[in-house]
Amino acid sequence: MKSKAIIILAIVTIFAMFFCATHVYAENKVLDSKIEGQLVEIKEHETKTIEDYQARYGSEAYGTVAYILNLVRIWSIPLCFLGIAIGAVHKSILGIRKLDTLEKGRGMVVMFVTILIICQVLPLAFTLVVKFGRG
Repeated sequence: MKSKAIIILAIVTIFAMFFCATHVYAENKVLDSKIEGQLVEIKEHETKTIEDYQARYGSEAYGTVAYILNLVRIWSIPLCFLGIAIGAVHKSILGIRKLDTLEKGRGMVVMFVTILIICQVLPLAFTLVVKFGRG
């Protein structure tokens, strides 16, 4: 019975996609000068930041890697907290009735905590190796 319902739902979804499809035509719009100025300002700021990292580390490659690791460090915090929250929901709320969901939630929490720790420690380790490990 469930397989018939799934097949019917799939067929209805496919027909709905065909009948509700609209055409999108690309337009050649010129950016507003304000938006264009903001984009140029962001690009110049990021280029200056990368150049600062390259000057600080004494190499183009090391500076670029340090810049990328800093971005990873910053963005890993909210993304890992989101993953930890989802894992906690699986563990605490959904895992009450199903043991496999409980284990999935525990695994997600452990995985995201591990990723968070690695992403926070990796830039420090890179800095220590590059600054003090090179001869």
